[in-house]
Amino acid sequence: VQLQASGGGLVQTGDSLRLSCAASGRTFSSGYMGWFRQGPGKEREFVAAIRLNGGNTYYTDSVKGRFTISRDKPKNMVYLQMNSLNSEDTAVYYCAAAPHAILSTLRSERAYDHWGQGTLVTVSS
Repeated sequence: VQLQASGGGLVQTGDSLRLSCAASGRTFSSGYMGWFRQGPGKEREFVAAIRLNGGNTYYTDSVKGRFTISRDKPKNMVYLQMNSLNSEDTAVYYCAAAPHAILSTLRSERAYDHWGQGTLVTVSS
């Protein structure tokens, strides 16, 4: 599976941005797709995930109500709509695939077998 993340950029506080993740190669219909991020001087952290079989979504507390993860199954795409961005959202965002993850592990990056290259989001105040 190859993952290609895109859509990052420089925005101002309060702006919106949509990240895209294109999956190619051997795709799958079970497990989870997720977004992680790594801010300056920080460890990589879980942001959001979507269950491929059913569409259930999961978020870290700091983005609930502002970010929305979605998928387009026919196009093998996963999106992260980010609204009301603030400086704390500045990070490199990675999409990742976890075909074998279970609910209890989906927030751990170790559950994800495939990673995209990352796209930089910078929120300027």
